[in-house]
Amino acid sequence: MAKILEILELGHPLLREEAKPVENINDPEIQELIDDMLYTCANSNAVGISAPQVGRSLRLFIVASCPTPAYPDAPTIEPMVIINPWIVSYSDKYDVGWEGCLSIPGLRGKVQRPKYVEAKFISRDGEADQLHFYGFIGRIFQHEFDHLEGVMFVDSQRSDPESFVTTNEYNKIIGII
Repeated sequence: MAKILEILELGHPLLREEAKPVENINDPEIQELIDDMLYTCANSNAVGISAPQVGRSLRLFIVASCPTPAYPDAPTIEPMVIINPWIVSYSDKYDVGWEGCLSIPGLRGKVQRPKYVEAKFISRDGEADQLHFYGFIGRIFQHEFDHLEGVMFVDSQRSDPESFVTTNEYNKIIGII
């Protein structure tokens, strides 16, 4: 049975390390980790989560866009398990959008990201895949990919530190409060 995993917070050294490739996707421990990450993501009002955030230095993350209190207009997709990804190409056009992070509770900020990325990765069942990730889904992909590189949205060169606000202020901005 899947369980909710502890989420590491800013300051934990693992969050600043480059994650290691997943070597055996069929390993029962990896499959259990995936189940637990999916469950944790779904029960945390999150649209994505990475293995480093739950204390595992592995190149593995979940993209699980759906409307949440923080992203009420998010599109809904089936959660995607992304293993050992690499980015093939980026859009030459950019968007600025709000981001938050389970590992930095209570903080939101604006981050500039390419409008889309093309990436190769391995799916949960071990199949190689190559997709374009656009718009909000692309933003989630890039945010989680950054975690695999040891980069947090607050220290990304693409973030705007002057835009950082608390969750309460963010909720006022988007009209929740």
